Amino acid sequence: MSHATVEETASPAKELTPDPVEAKRPFTIPRIQPGLLLAWLVLGIVALWTIAPGLFTSHDPVSGKARDKLLPPDTEYLLGTDELGRDLLSRMIHGSINSVTGALVAVAVGLVVGTILGLLAGSLGGITDAVVMRIVDVLLSIPSLLLSLSIIIILGFGTVNAAIAVGIGSVASFARLSRSEVLRVRRSDFVEAAFGSGGTFTAVLWRHILPNSAGPVLALVALQFGSAILAISTLGFLGYGAPPPTPEWGLLIAEGRNYVATSWWLTTYPGLVVVAVVLSANRISHSIRKVHP
Repeated sequence: MSHATVEETASPAKELTPDPVEAKRPFTIPRIQPGLLLAWLVLGIVALWTIAPGLFTSHDPVSGKARDKLLPPDTEYLLGTDELGRDLLSRMIHGSINSVTGALVAVAVGLVVGTILGLLAGSLGGITDAVVMRIVDVLLSIPSLLLSLSIIIILGFGTVNAAIAVGIGSVASFARLSRSEVLRVRRSDFVEAAFGSGGTFTAVLWRHILPNSAGPVLALVALQFGSAILAISTLGFLGYGAPPPTPEWGLLIAEGRNYVATSWWLTTYPGLVVVAVVLSANRISHSIRKVHP
């Protein structure tokens, strides 16, 4: 055997030797994203407002003092008072109960109904797929606000009815995304193997297709939560949400719009809360999409 042949034969052994520099590579802590941390902090504070509003304020959100009306922010009323002498911070905190729970109801309606329709369309195909997608096309062709207003007129006013109307408007988005993800996962080798090994349609759908298509849907849940907050606040501003004197973020903005020139805080602070929650939900949705592209 020649010298060159011996070196070529021995060279793979050298490649298998671990690099001492690589073996001693130190553990690195994942970089903290300030924007994502701030988004979770905002939603965490709003969640605490919803669960335990009494921890953050002792003022009555419904009744006020006539002598304290339209006071600017000070040490007693941190965000000022409205035209009836009610503490604005207290009304914002207690108003999160209606706004946040309404958004959660809207997201739940859209998620459950839309995911079921998307699963049926993507897994069954054929006439089922055609019918479901035509329904989705009809829903997408109607502006969401107009659809919500039409449903509220049928169901009646109120936060719950507004939430259901907003949820029905988001069904199409969940159905279309669920269908596309089910079609992608349905063609995977492990799904075909599950069917080939004797798995029933329901078992494969529940154990393999649904879990592996849930990532992008979760990102849409976070995005739709922010959209639902904005939509419910819009409906409340137009007078289709919670009736006065029940505090709700959109209603607070509507009540303060007549005093913008003299009492700017009545619309500014509730508006900033709505913007902060919507932007935080969008930021979290973006981070979920990066993990589950």
